[in-house]
Amino acid sequence: MTLLDHQRAQERTEAAEAHQKDEKHGLLITKKDAKAKPPCPPTKKLRSQAFVLDQMRHSMKFFSPERAIDESGGYFHFFAADGSIFDADTKVLVTQARFIFSLSVAAEHLKDPKYLKAVEHGVSWLATGPLRNKANGAYHWALKDGKPTSSKIFTYGLAQCLLAYAAALRAGCKAAAPYLNETWETLETRLFVERDGLYAEEASSDWKIDKYRSESGNLHMTEALIACYEATSDQKFLDRALLVADRICNKAAGQTQGLVWEHFDETWTANLEFDNDNEALKIFRPWGFQPDPVPGHQVEWARFLLTIDRHCKAAGQARWWLLPKARFLFDVATDKAWDDEFGGLCYSIDLDGAVCNGDKIFWVQCESIGTAAMLASTTGEDKYWQIYDKLWRYSWDKWVDHEHGSWFRRMNREHVPYFTEKTKLSLCVDPDFHMLGAYAGCLTFMNDAGVA
Repeated sequence: MTLLDHQRAQERTEAAEAHQKDEKHGLLITKKDAKAKPPCPPTKKLRSQAFVLDQMRHSMKFFSPERAIDESGGYFHFFAADGSIFDADTKVLVTQARFIFSLSVAAEHLKDPKYLKAVEHGVSWLATGPLRNKANGAYHWALKDGKPTSSKIFTYGLAQCLLAYAAALRAGCKAAAPYLNETWETLETRLFVERDGLYAEEASSDWKIDKYRSESGNLHMTEALIACYEATSDQKFLDRALLVADRICNKAAGQTQGLVWEHFDETWTANLEFDNDNEALKIFRPWGFQPDPVPGHQVEWARFLLTIDRHCKAAGQARWWLLPKARFLFDVATDKAWDDEFGGLCYSIDLDGAVCNGDKIFWVQCESIGTAAMLASTTGEDKYWQIYDKLWRYSWDKWVDHEHGSWFRRMNREHVPYFTEKTKLSLCVDPDFHMLGAYAGCLTFMNDAGVA
């Protein structure tokens, strides 16, 4: 056994000993009590760029290059609550791509060269390593011990790859440029359906397209296309982002009272009775509005619409509908899904605005924080700063892991955690991708508005 192997084995043992099973609730809890929470900063500090940068550092304290880099290739993907690695042998496409994105945003905003070095390491492995499916030009969905466990092709996964390469290039990793172009061309020829102006969601490994359609893959394509435009200034990426956003947020959402539904058939007719029986995909395809907590994708779309609006205005191509639609999606989500009794935004709502599932999940809260700051900076309306303040105070109390860094992941309505790991297969594959994206949006729009 090598020294590294011994260290990993010890980390797994310590992680296992640090947790015990709560037989009554079926939940994992830690034996060690968390350190006392520091007081939430005052309003003036909460609304500052310095505070947002501190929260970026807090995320990267946990998902640091020193901890995350796997010298044998890529990054480690599965971390216990304290940061120890509990599964060094499983690699997931989405996690690898999201790591690159998070580290790229850190490289841009935190100005430490170690982040760019980590990005370059991750790009090389994503582009040329065992996640690549050399037989079809795409990527495997997941690996175990270096071997593929699933090779089905998802627009969601390719969108994450496109975003990773674009964010890396934007941060200064020039080696990402050819892979950005290659991924764009693959999506363009294989999964973009011109008559719809949208992307199909999935295909077999021999590129046979399934009839299922999803807003989720198109949402992340929009995010990736925005990043491509920011990295290259190529107008085709902004044009496509605008087209996809219009088709989802206006045309498709016209079937569901203006809100973005998640599941559709081949004709882009909303499937209101969708039932996902694939356990591995439930975090991406649950019932109801969006994958995971319902307000999340309304709010995330609002963030991207605001960003597109900013770029269109700068290019002299303003579109009247972008800001009003962003406000509508954000306002409905944060109003209807807010839990007045326990706090936080709930998992899902129905078309009448009633809460279907009161569970809470971290990324919905942080996405809403970012979008609230962007709306406040864009509109000048204090109500959005008040929502921002409320979400931060709630999240500071319930979600921020003040001891280890990053945030906790998923809890029931009363904020009892379902698991304590920061990343966990089929339950959370996010190395603070949502946080870093939301914080970057905060900083950009605060800067535009002259908020120091």
